[in-house]
Order: sequence, then C-alpha cells, then structure tokens
Amino acid sequence: MRITIDPSGRLVVPKRLRDELGIAGPTELEAEARDGSIELTVADVPSRLEDRAGAPVIVADDLPAPLTAEEVRAAVDRVRR
Repeated sequence: MRITIDPSGRLVVPKRLRDELGIAGPTELEAEARDGSIELTVADVPSRLEDRAGAPVIVADDLPAPLTAEEVRAAVDRVRR
C-alpha cells in the first residue's frame, strides 16, 4: 500500500490498516528506522511495578478504554491468520 508524506512530514495511516491493527485516534506511535524502512508501533502504556502480596505486578498509570467483544474477536482473528 502506497501512502504520501506531506511537505510538513505528516502521513496518514490508511483506514484499512488502522482497522486491521485496531488503532483509533488519538493514539501515540513509536517510529524507528530499521533496515531502510520506517517501522511504526503503538507506544507502550506508561506503567510501574507494584508489589502485591509478595509478587510483582505491572500496573498501568492510565487505564486504556476497555476492549469491546468485537475488538477482542478481531485481535484473535488477526493472530490466527
């Protein structure tokens, strides 16, 4: 799929790709140059480690919106392909 970067350096991720990856706006992405390509990944959720009953637990600083049943089904379908 071909996309264009505008004169200000912005690009639009096509809706088909956003839907396939479950990305909705606003979403922060990490960009990396890798082997002559630009790699975009969804940014990590800020989190911290807490000790709960003697076991380390990762706790998100800001909880993301809960996933819908449809989003879960779509993610499972993507992984099964």
